[in-house]
Amino acid sequence: MTGVLVRRFLRRDRWMFVWWGLGAALLYYSQAVSVKGLYATQAEFDRAARTMESNAAFIAMAGPARALNTIGGQVTWQATAFGALVAGLMSMFLVGRHTRAEEESGRDELLRAAAVERHAPMTAGVLVALLANVLLGLLVALSLISFPLAVADSIALGVGLTLFGWVFTGVALLAAQLTSSTRATYGLTGAVLGLAYVLRAVGDVGYPALTWLSPIGWYQAMHAFSGLRWWPALLLLAAAAAALGAAYAVFGRRDFGIGVFPSRPGPARAPAGLRSGLGLAWRLHRGAVLGWSLGLFFVGLAYGSLGSQVGDLVGDSETTRDVIAQGGTDLVEGFYATALLTLALLASGYAISAALRLRAEEEAGRVEELLATGLSRSAWQRGHLAIVVAGTLVVLLSGGLGLGVGYAGATGDRGAIASYAVETLQYVAPVLLLAGVAALLHGLVPRWASLAWIGLGVAVVVAFFGPLLRLPQGLQDLSPFEHLALVPAEPFAPAGFAGVLVVAVAAGAAAHVALGRRDLL
Repeated sequence: MTGVLVRRFLRRDRWMFVWWGLGAALLYYSQAVSVKGLYATQAEFDRAARTMESNAAFIAMAGPARALNTIGGQVTWQATAFGALVAGLMSMFLVGRHTRAEEESGRDELLRAAAVERHAPMTAGVLVALLANVLLGLLVALSLISFPLAVADSIALGVGLTLFGWVFTGVALLAAQLTSSTRATYGLTGAVLGLAYVLRAVGDVGYPALTWLSPIGWYQAMHAFSGLRWWPALLLLAAAAAALGAAYAVFGRRDFGIGVFPSRPGPARAPAGLRSGLGLAWRLHRGAVLGWSLGLFFVGLAYGSLGSQVGDLVGDSETTRDVIAQGGTDLVEGFYATALLTLALLASGYAISAALRLRAEEEAGRVEELLATGLSRSAWQRGHLAIVVAGTLVVLLSGGLGLGVGYAGATGDRGAIASYAVETLQYVAPVLLLAGVAALLHGLVPRWASLAWIGLGVAVVVAFFGPLLRLPQGLQDLSPFEHLALVPAEPFAPAGFAGVLVVAVAAGAAAHVALGRRDLL
């Protein structure tokens, strides 16, 4: 029966496998491509490497600086920490989807009413997650070998990524036994993943012992392309086995349907903050708002800490300078215009995921229970959309503030803090437009709501590759970011901002009407 379930899960998740795998491979491969074309001579490469090695913010964000004057060293440095996050998140979602979510929805109980062994559904979910990580590592290794980079080191990066994913397969499975809801499972696993990243970051900056407490640190300790060693992979393998073993042990000792730590019942009377659609929406979104805000702050801090040393980092490649300058006459202003655009694109990830929370709540069946009270459908939706707007503002401001703080720390220009924070706000219009499209798709046809991510994909391609690929202007105009000025390299364009904002408001209003005219799932 386990084999039957594995085949069923593989068929159900086949596209998820493809997109996660291709995304991870692109993350590593794109670093190799970009680094190869960035520096015209080895002397420029060496000079840029020295600049990166002395930047504590970059080290905290990416990892230990080793062999940064080589393409392989740059790929390892720039991609491994973020690749580990990709593998951890994929494992978390796969395990949660096939274990705690099935149990929470009641489908697992129906399945167990047949002749199914008690551990079969959970084992099938684990095997699917393990196989997904094998594919992830294989695609990463093959992409680097095809570049081409050294075979052994490329394989090491793929193997290490696979083993890291196995570790968080075990962590997510253990979290599913400890908690009583899918959301709590994701929250606990995400907290462990975040802790691993923080321990690695603090350890690499100045406390090496902490790095050895993090699975990300073990992965990077394999030293691919800078003196390859395989023994840290044994730490990852041992941690994965320990986490999976602990999860199975706990599973055998807990009651079906609830975790070791059951959800606490709420008060008989709802607190004042939860008696409205807005208060309930804030309770559901506040963790995401905080997490994305902190994340963008630190990304902005890393960019800003370069100060005015952008020229040393970029090198003398005319193509690269043209892309970074984005039409601006000053390389530094062009770089920070690109940094602000990057932060806005990242913030779009928050806005779309927050707008899609409407769909998640509806599919889980919680909306009908809420509407059985005095809460109206309109108030429920307005509460969520209001938090999406407010959360987008907070996340964007956090990114701009981090950029300004980093720049001020590197150059002493304290005026940059307020300047970059304010300049980031122009991107609230295109970010909210992408969120509005997600809400509109949910209002019209819920199963199409995930297509909103395509809009972000188009925006990323147009922003970074449109000029190089010479995409038709009509295609580039599909990106809402294309209609805004690239501040501070270009002066603010109020007409473009107002036009995109009007479309965003119209999309939100249409979403409100569409949801009111259809039946709930």
